[in-house]
Amino acid sequence: MRVALVHDYLDQFGGQERVLLQLMKLFPEAPIYTLLYEPKTMGRYLNGRKIETSILNNPLIRRYHRLFIPLLGHAAQTLNLKDQYDLIITNTMGFVKGVRYQSGIHIAYNHAPLRYAWEPHTYLGDMFPKFMIFAGMPAIKYVRWQDKRFSQRPDYMLANSKHIASKIKEFYGREATVINPPIEDHIFNFDPSVRKQNYFLAFGRVIHYKKFPMVVRAFKELNLPLKIVGSGPDERTMKKEAVGASNIEIFPFIRTDQDLRDIIRGARATIVPQLEDFGLSTVESIACGTPVIGYNRGGTAEIVQDGVNGLLFNDQTEQGLIDAVRRFENMSLNPRTVAETAKGYSVENFRNKFMGIVENALSNG
Repeated sequence: MRVALVHDYLDQFGGQERVLLQLMKLFPEAPIYTLLYEPKTMGRYLNGRKIETSILNNPLIRRYHRLFIPLLGHAAQTLNLKDQYDLIITNTMGFVKGVRYQSGIHIAYNHAPLRYAWEPHTYLGDMFPKFMIFAGMPAIKYVRWQDKRFSQRPDYMLANSKHIASKIKEFYGREATVINPPIEDHIFNFDPSVRKQNYFLAFGRVIHYKKFPMVVRAFKELNLPLKIVGSGPDERTMKKEAVGASNIEIFPFIRTDQDLRDIIRGARATIVPQLEDFGLSTVESIACGTPVIGYNRGGTAEIVQDGVNGLLFNDQTEQGLIDAVRRFENMSLNPRTVAETAKGYSVENFRNKFMGIVENALSNG
């Protein structure tokens, strides 16, 4: 069977890229098509896999690709797979659903609809003034139209959470089968010999909608130990908020997943104040026996069972988080019980479910 994997951008490593690694293991001979590829960042993960890129793949665009969003849809259509493949799998939260091909079954695994097009005030509101978003609405509406047009091409739509499946229905008018992403359960797991320490933890890519500066302000008020692991475009703002806070430690870089796991295992709880499409960091935390204090929307609300493996809060503000942490301090959660709630997110479960979809798609032709 001839298989192609298609991925939005290979310029950073996150949850979407972790899913790509699983797909690469399922289809070890499949080439990867992508709009942008940064070898310095992603080369070590791809193990010599054949990579095909779009006409926009150059250093300037890779660095500032959000400025070129109106062009990326057109770039996706320059990825022409012709009639070379029996199965095309797009791993996407962007434009590569629009990849061109003449034959083959197309399965799209959706991490999110294109955020900036469909929910500009949510995902651009912290980055640009309202008048700039208003002025840019014609371009945003064009990108939205293009994204919806591309969304009709796949034969099968998959979603990483119920939350995203509902958005696919709302924005694209299509039904999607939910298959949750897996965690690396051979790494992120419970060790009963590890004792909890006194710190709280927040980790992930430091980008505006992840609310790291809000977490810093809340913990300055709480004066409780907090470790932050991560880097990204909102890092400067976060560090500025943390000035003078001796209770907050920031680690922009962690060498290995095992090092991150050790930090997670030692934490009292992981703070997840953002609206997540799914939330791998949430599952990684509970798999290590560390409960999550999370915002009660999106993927987090599907994973966190209030009073079992964490605590959910509704007020996505500094005070709302402060109140949630104070409530958590009066709770007693068993780390082993917390970890048991993550069993459904194993690599084996993901592979079995995904291959079941593939086999059904191919048998139905």
